[in-house]
Amino acid sequence: MTTTNPEIDRQLTTRLRKRVVAWLPPDKLLPDTQPNYVSSWIYVFGVTTLVAMVIVIATGCVLAINGPQWWHLSSLGHFVNSMHLWSVEVFFFAMIVHLWGKFFMAAWRGNRALTWITGGVTFLASILTGFTGYVSQTNFDSQWIATQAKDGINSTGGGAYFNPLNTGQMLMWHIVLMPLALCVIVGFHVLLVRHRGVVPPFADSSQPTEVNA
Repeated sequence: MTTTNPEIDRQLTTRLRKRVVAWLPPDKLLPDTQPNYVSSWIYVFGVTTLVAMVIVIATGCVLAINGPQWWHLSSLGHFVNSMHLWSVEVFFFAMIVHLWGKFFMAAWRGNRALTWITGGVTFLASILTGFTGYVSQTNFDSQWIATQAKDGINSTGGGAYFNPLNTGQMLMWHIVLMPLALCVIVGFHVLLVRHRGVVPPFADSSQPTEVNA
């Protein structure tokens, strides 16, 4: 017989644990099975996006440790830099297909609006992350992109806070602020998917429905 202790039940950690477990039980956080419709190819692109993001972060950490001289002059640095670039390409491709697929599936059904919104915010944040990465390459491409972006941003009055010609600022945005924001948003997005479940496909209206006699 389980006994309760009112003093322990009032503790912040106890109340927080009970709320978390009630919102996302372990069997939903780490399920053993998934519905049959998840085997469809359209559901693959969400996981592909996550895998590409892991590779982007891993290769980005290696590049950050070794610095620009290494990724410009070393053959291994060129290889890791290329892996970082192409994993970004896969990340954006898979995410765009994932977003469009979920749009046509009306993925906001079943109280999943916040799940859809966090996915859209992830896409927008990824664009800013990619931009700061391009202007942090320290080559002629990044110089050209930065000068063109500077004029556009200055026309909005935002140049006083976000200066693409400031390599240090752009690098910190790219390797600290934006990856941290993306990890938080994507993590929350995945937890929402676990909480609400994967959105099912539309019901086939051509099939007759059974009615209880």
